[in-house]
Amino acid sequence: MADVLATRRHLHEHPELGLSEFYTSDYVASRLEAMGYEVTRGLAKTGVVASLKLGNSGRSIGIRADFDALPIHEETGLDYASKTPGLMHACGHDGHTAMLLGAAQILAERRNFDGTIHLIFQPAEENFGGARLMIEDGLFERFPCDAVFALHNEPEIPFGHIVVREGPVMAAVDECKIIVNGRGGHGAEPQSTADPIVCGASIIMALQTIVSRNLHPIDPAVITVGGFHAGSASNIIPQRAEMVLTIRSFDPKVRDMLEERIRGIAEGQAASYGMGVTIEYERGYNATVNHKAETDFVRNLAISFAGKDKVYDMPRPTMGSEDFAYMLAERPGTYFFLGTQKSPEDPPLHHPRYDFNDDILPIGTSFWVELAEKWLAPR
Repeated sequence: MADVLATRRHLHEHPELGLSEFYTSDYVASRLEAMGYEVTRGLAKTGVVASLKLGNSGRSIGIRADFDALPIHEETGLDYASKTPGLMHACGHDGHTAMLLGAAQILAERRNFDGTIHLIFQPAEENFGGARLMIEDGLFERFPCDAVFALHNEPEIPFGHIVVREGPVMAAVDECKIIVNGRGGHGAEPQSTADPIVCGASIIMALQTIVSRNLHPIDPAVITVGGFHAGSASNIIPQRAEMVLTIRSFDPKVRDMLEERIRGIAEGQAASYGMGVTIEYERGYNATVNHKAETDFVRNLAISFAGKDKVYDMPRPTMGSEDFAYMLAERPGTYFFLGTQKSPEDPPLHHPRYDFNDDILPIGTSFWVELAEKWLAPR
């Protein structure tokens, strides 16, 4: 597994943002070609698909690893820290890619399956929905998959534990920008202005009633105002105020209702202050919904692989989001979590001091091998 470790750290040194992973794409493709895979490039610009067929079976499997980084300045101080200031593999996609490359090598050497393996190395999970873009470029028409699988490392889950969940596992995510258009002026003469800060504050408070008063108590949703920007000095009432929201949900009907109520509240509150609003509402990733048969398959395999005491079902879905949702909407499959926790004080994902736990590399690599060989076991 020394090669997998070297791969992970090499990728960590060379982070690239979504749809700009040109070096990473070249590196991954060249490694896979050397292993004997048939490699196809260019899906979603920088995506790579590696295929290997053995035997006479028409069965197939897809396994996905993401390989984009984040716009975060690394603060780990590691010898193999990012060489690109302002960019960092702060979500462990370097580890995901290294484990799948390691599994690719073992699968090609052991040749212990009957069917076709498609290894999907996906760009732009963090921002542009690389999974959706690969599908639009004909991913599943060109590389048919009976089922698709993906995992994510999780430093908040005990090391080596495997966590699964049937049904919704991660939320749909939408974003909204609300601009309050007021009338600025002197802070000492507020009666001559239309204060967008006061109006914006009223909108923010009213938005909090959507989940608590418009939504059924057992339907999960989140509306968070993550930014509120207005003004430049204590004695100036500005012309406008701007707020940005993230909206999370699972049910498509709830998703529609949330947008309707956000628009209605923003417009109504602004009108009550004699002002208007500009609303930019963008639908993001859909909810990630796991299929039963494939989730059962991973659960049973994980129990035999890691032991029953290290495998459990998530009690509830997470409000985070994941663009593997688009692949699961096209093909049956499941998305699961692999625990990497060193200690409860580990920095979380997307933190400038986050470091992928390399001790998990042989476990994740071996699990992908077991999964592929088990799914395509000779009959």
